[in-house]
Parts: sequence; structure tokens; C-alpha cells
Amino acid sequence: MPSLNDIRSTFLDYFKRNGHTVVDSSPLVPRNDPTLMFTNSGMVQFKNCFTGVEKRDYVRATTSQKCVRAGGKHNDLDNVGYTARHHTFFEMLGNFSFGDYFKEGAINFAWELLTKDFGIPAEKLLVTVYHTDDEAAEIWKKVTGFADHKIIRIPTKDNFWQMGPTGPCGPCTEIFYDHGDHIWGGPPGSAEEDGDRFIEIWNNVFMQNEQFEDGSMRVLDMQSIDTGMGLERIGALLQGKHDNYDTDLMRSLIEASAHLTSADPDGPGKVHHRVVADHLRSTSFLIADGVMPSNEGRGYVLRRIMRRAMRHLSMLGMRDVAMYRLVPTLVRQMGAAYPELSRAQSLIEETLRLEETRFRTTLDRGLKLLDEELSSLSEGAELPGATAFKLYDTYGFPLDLTQDALREKGRAVDVAGFDSAMEEQRAKARASWSGTGEAKDAKVWFELAEQHGATEFLGYDGEAAEGQILAIVKDGALIGSSDEAKGQVINIIVNQTPFYAESGGQVGDQGIIRTDTGMVRVTDTRKAAGVVYHVAEVVEGAVVKGQPAKLELDHGRRQSIRANHSATHLLNEALRNVLGDHVAQRGSLNAADRLRFDFAHSKAMTAEELAAVETEVNGYIRQNGAVETRIMSPDDARALGAQALFGEKYGDEVRVVSMGRKSGSGKGTDGQTYSIELCGGTHVRQLGEIGAFVLLSDSASSSGVRRVEALTGEAALAHIAGQVRILADVAAVLKVPPAELADRAKSLLDERRKLENEVAQLRRELAMGGKSGGPEVKEINGVKFIAQVLTGVSGKDLPGLIDELKAKIVSGAVLLIADTGAKPAVAAGVTGDLTGRLSAVALVKAAAEALGGKGGGGRPDMAQAGGADIALADKAIAAAEAVLEG
Repeated sequence: MPSLNDIRSTFLDYFKRNGHTVVDSSPLVPRNDPTLMFTNSGMVQFKNCFTGVEKRDYVRATTSQKCVRAGGKHNDLDNVGYTARHHTFFEMLGNFSFGDYFKEGAINFAWELLTKDFGIPAEKLLVTVYHTDDEAAEIWKKVTGFADHKIIRIPTKDNFWQMGPTGPCGPCTEIFYDHGDHIWGGPPGSAEEDGDRFIEIWNNVFMQNEQFEDGSMRVLDMQSIDTGMGLERIGALLQGKHDNYDTDLMRSLIEASAHLTSADPDGPGKVHHRVVADHLRSTSFLIADGVMPSNEGRGYVLRRIMRRAMRHLSMLGMRDVAMYRLVPTLVRQMGAAYPELSRAQSLIEETLRLEETRFRTTLDRGLKLLDEELSSLSEGAELPGATAFKLYDTYGFPLDLTQDALREKGRAVDVAGFDSAMEEQRAKARASWSGTGEAKDAKVWFELAEQHGATEFLGYDGEAAEGQILAIVKDGALIGSSDEAKGQVINIIVNQTPFYAESGGQVGDQGIIRTDTGMVRVTDTRKAAGVVYHVAEVVEGAVVKGQPAKLELDHGRRQSIRANHSATHLLNEALRNVLGDHVAQRGSLNAADRLRFDFAHSKAMTAEELAAVETEVNGYIRQNGAVETRIMSPDDARALGAQALFGEKYGDEVRVVSMGRKSGSGKGTDGQTYSIELCGGTHVRQLGEIGAFVLLSDSASSSGVRRVEALTGEAALAHIAGQVRILADVAAVLKVPPAELADRAKSLLDERRKLENEVAQLRRELAMGGKSGGPEVKEINGVKFIAQVLTGVSGKDLPGLIDELKAKIVSGAVLLIADTGAKPAVAAGVTGDLTGRLSAVALVKAAAEALGGKGGGGRPDMAQAGGADIALADKAIAAAEAVLEG
């Protein structure tokens, strides 16, 4: 029986033999489509190839693409665990043609692979075509010999594929497998098509149209092929199963869940195990591709999936944080095919552990609230939307998690009410789901890339160069030249440039471009489709397409950026050494004035940890070792131990930057290199050029992510000098050497506290009439009673004074009113022997009411309240006396 890993390899090998380039899966966060939240099909990374905007060095490709459908239009989350074939994460096997073969080639490839390489009997297959696609129907008849009833024409959008509201699209032909008449269901297009007898296993899209926002459609100049076959579906078929969750890979995850929870994998908790297995894959791959749990956008969807799985673990009886313990099983199953999973294992485990720790603190309370609300509803009534929102807002329960919990109880949620309460939050989430791909007007950059190729970057070796202006872009359109208006903003493309385009956390360079007819000031440098463009303001004259140009960047600014970028590499390694291997880069900024570094870590750094990191970085700066850069394959780089940014896609060759020498074991072939990273940025040549390194702060950037900021070089020295001046000024004021400042400050604070205590005591004694005197003691109804109005004390001083007076009279009651200059405060006390017949609460309430206040409370021996008018103090005392008189 072939494993899913075997089936994936067979598919890719077949198309490789047939002239296809095997292309790595793209990340789950699309870079070239701002309309998508996650990569949801194999064709996403090739979208611009289908429209002809982008051209690659191959016209045939094949992939095994990791996909997630858990948000937006393509959302399978609610069905996962309850059906045989729904997943949030799945692998899409695909073969693609960009203007090469078309319908006949695609159909022949599919038929040969299925019936020969996979050995599926032809009589078990049938196909569908779009109802107007006579060409596809005739090809199928020729290739298979099928009768007309086995080539079914479908008039609906089921056989017309669109990735989204806009973009490439076209008619489909789908291949179905007949599991036999012992299973209920009919062929596609029939009344019983929703049954499980006929299962789609392959979809060929004939990419021949492009859809636009206004609903119009044009025929593409280049006819192409996009196919998809779910690995899980074909795996189930080839392994003799009818359920994707019974395949070897999914079964291993389910059994790992069963072993962890000591719950039968096929018993009452079967659905829970399936949810856990599916969600483990989607959450792990999303984290590996750079998504972190949060309350908006992709991070919110990740959190929903994680918490749903964690709740199902809880329903299996798991009371401990557990989901992270399943990650090693997943890595063993899929790490060879997707190395990023192995590289990110420690980060995935740490993220899952932290998220489940947080969630479990609220899970039980949230479920208790849900049960309480349900108990007050009539049989079958919907859960109010306001309650569902409270579960979300207070306990972190996404709506679908609440719906999932209610599903097992035969209940539903008032979704409209929930949506109303969530309107603002949902608007924010939608805004953040716009994607992180290149700009929507990227067509001009692809056209320039196709015409001129990628811009050659010369900035690793120099900071000035000569080039030729290939194009000028203004407001997204190509122009022949700038006009002579000062301050006009244009984008200039040159065949070669020393200017670094913003990427990898390093900001774009600034500087000057001169031609014979004009000069511009470059304010930023960016890149799209491999084309570097200089964002520039016209300073004088005009620049013209085709002119030779002299380019010179701001040298001092570049030097500061280089120092900060190299220091960031040292910082990354120092953080891992001090905090642990779970630390992984989540983002960075390498600017001229500072550096910022975001990394995965669960809590604030201590002062000792900050000091240790700073000391370690400065130690390697003083070492002044050479910074070495090499070009190699990503695999070779990782074999050296190079760190890479998770979710980043690298080409066939990468720049590997090494720096620092360790006295003990380290990285690299010599085992002594301190830091090795894949990095395309610019760096110092010797670490000593960084000068100095100062950590400024550590703060929370987002859930599970910390942010540190730091200075290097002259900025760091200026910061240190400023701190020294402040210390010197303070030392002069206190008249001690700087080394004794801490002791002197502590001494002054101790002295101040002592004086404050003495002043407080003197104020109390003065208020009570001095040490020799004291308030008058009356006797009312056999009870000694002291009542007095005090000035110079606050309400919080009264309980202590009452305790002193109670001790003096031994047995009795005390009422004190503080004239605070604003609203008076009143307190009453009763000695312990009298609390059975007299309560301080009764005394203080009567006095407070007479003072124009109300309320008051405390214990029988001590109570406090507030008043409104100190002029009513005599009435307040009289009211308390009346209580004593009974």
C-alpha cells in the first residue's frame, strides 16, 4: 500500500519525466495576491504567469502545494472532523502549463497517470465537462473510449473555475471515482450527487479567460492549464479507504492524539481526534510560514483553529496543556517533504504551549457560562448573539467554536445578533486581511522586468555607480521624462544601481541621481518583480529615459544602516543563547538611527537577561572579526546551521552572512562561527565598525512576540555620554562621587520615610490634643464614649487613631470626624467586649447621614463612611450619641 509520501513523490516524478519543472510549494501567506488570506490552491503562486504579466524560465511546472481553507470565501472549518473529506490544511498536487500544452495534453497526462502509474481501473472512472465545452468532451471520448453517459456535461459554476472575484478563470473537467453501488449516491449532476458513491479526485482547469471587477471577461492571449488533485483524497483511494482520515498520515496523527489522551481513536471521541489531527497540521504550517496568533487578520484565524483543537482535546478528557506534544509526530510524517516544518519545530511547540496555557485559564469559565445560558433557554431556542459575543469578547471564544460546542447539543446561535455586536471588530479584521503581496498596480513592474530583466545591484561592493535610465514611472504610468517642476515625485529605473531596495527589515537607501540635464534626490528605494525603483524628487532640471546617470547614495546613512543590520545578526544569536532556542525572528527594522528586532518569546526580559545580551554583543564587536559572505544553495546554507526567516521563500542561491568566532563549539564547517544567517542585506566588513551596542528597551509587540530596540555606533556612544552627564549632574547635586549615588539615594529615601513617619505621628498627636492632653471621655448609657473632630489628618488616618483611643479607654466606643478641607470623613470603633450589643456600623451610618452623606460600612468593631458638610459635625456626634442612648 503506497503511503501519502510515496503518492506525492510518484505524482511529482511523473510530471518531471514529462518535461515539468518541480517547483517548491509557496508559503501559505501569498505574496502576489492581496485578495487572498491564505494560499488555497496550487495556482496561486502562478497567477501572474497565467495572465502573461510574468514570465519564468519554464513553461511547464508541477507542485505539491500546501493549502489552508479556513477564512474568507474558501472556509471549510465548520465541516472538519464531521465529514470524510473536509480539511483546513491539505496538499494540492498540480501540473501547470503556461502557453505550452492545453486541453488534449492535460487530459492525456491525467488519464495516463491515474490508470497506469496509479493503476486505477478505467471502468471505475467517469468525467465531467462544462456544458458548452465540446472540445474537451471529444478529447475525453477519443482518449478513454467512454460512452456519452460517462462524459457528463455540467451547466453550473461547479465546472467553471474562478480563484476569486477577479483573475484567471476557465471551464473545468473533473474526474470522479465510483466507489460502487453499495454506497449511496449518484453521479455528478444528478439528484443524488451529494452522496459518497462518486468522489471527485482530479480537476483540470482550462485557463482561457480573465475575469475583471466589473464582471467582464476576456479571452487570454495565452491558453494555459491549471490542475489540482487533493493528496488526501487520492491517498484514501489508493490505500483502499473511503475516508481521508483513514490514510496513513492522518491515522498516525489520530493515534498520537489517542495515545496522548488515552482515548480510543475510534470510540465516542472519534470526531475530536480528527479535529485535533487536522488542526495540528494547519496551525503548525501557518506558524512555520510566519503567522502568529493574534486578534486580527491571519493571526485571528490561526487562533480560531488552535483553540478549536484545544477545546476538542479538553473534550477528550485532557486537562493539561498538551497540543504541542503532538508536533514531533507531525514533523516525523511531513518534515522530509516540507523542511520548513522541521526548522520551525521549536517555535511551533512554544507557540502552541503558550496559546493553550492562556486558553485553558478561560475555557472552563466560558463553557460554564454557555451551560448557564442554555439552561435558561427554552428547548431548541437559539443562543442569543449577545451571549455569543460575550464568550468571544470576554473568554476568547471565536463564534465557530461556540457553534461547534452547540452543534453537539442540537442548538444554533443568533448569528445576526453576534454580527451586530461584532461589527466594528469584523471591519478591522477585514481591513487587515487585504494580504501582504505586491502592489495591485504591479503590472508595470512585471512589464519592465520582462523587457529589461531584474536590476543589477552593485551596492555590496560600492556606494556609487554609473547606469542608464531605462524607465521613468509616475502615478503608475510610464513617462518619457520628468518635467522641470521642483519637488515632482517620480520613480526611476536604472539598469544597475548601488542603492539597496527595502527588504528583509533593511530600509531603502537615499542619495542623489544626476544626469546631463537634471538631478533628483532619492528619498527611498524599493523593489517589485525584481525591478529596483528609486523614489525621487526633482531637484533641478529634468531627467530623461535613456540618459546615462551617476548614482551616489548617502554614505553616512548607509554606514549606520550597515552597522545596525550586522548588530541585528549578533543580537539574534545572543538572544537565542540567553533565552533559548525557541527564539525566532518575527520581524526587524534596520534604519539609520536605530535597530528594532521582534522575536518569539513569552515574557518580558529581566534586567539580568538584557545585560547579558548587551554584553555578549559588545564582546563580539570588540573581537573585530571579519564579516564573511558566501553564495550557496539554501540546503547547503542550512546544513551549515544558517538561520532563516520562517515563511520566507528563497531562490536557488542565497547569500550567507557569517560573523564572530566562538572559543567553544559553534556553527559552520569549522564549528566555531558565532552567527550564520541567510541575508540579502548590506553589512560591515569588520565587526569593530559597529562601534558599540546599547539595548534601549524590551516591550511586547504582539501575543508571544517581544520587541527590543537598540543603538549602535555614534548614536550608542551619544546615548552613553548622555547617561554619564545625567549621573554626573545628580552626583554634583547630592555631593557624592557617581559610584556612591545608589547608596546615597537609598540613604535619602530611608531618611525621607523616617521623617514622614515622624511627621505623621506628630500630626496624629497634635490632632488628638498632644501627648499630655486627650479628648474628653463621656459615659452614655453605661458606655464610655469619645467623639472628636480632627484637623490635619486624612480619612485613612482615622482607623489607627481609633485603635489608640480604644486601647486607652479599654472598654467603650469612639467616633472621629476628619476635617479634610473637602468632604469630611467619619469613622467609628467599638471595643471587643461591647460588639455583642453595639455595632460601629450603626454609629458611623448615623453620623454619616447627619453629615449629609449616606451609607458606610465595615465590621462591628470598626466602620467608616463619608459626609458632605463639616459644619454638621456637631449634629453627627449627637446622632451617634443618640444611638448609644438607645
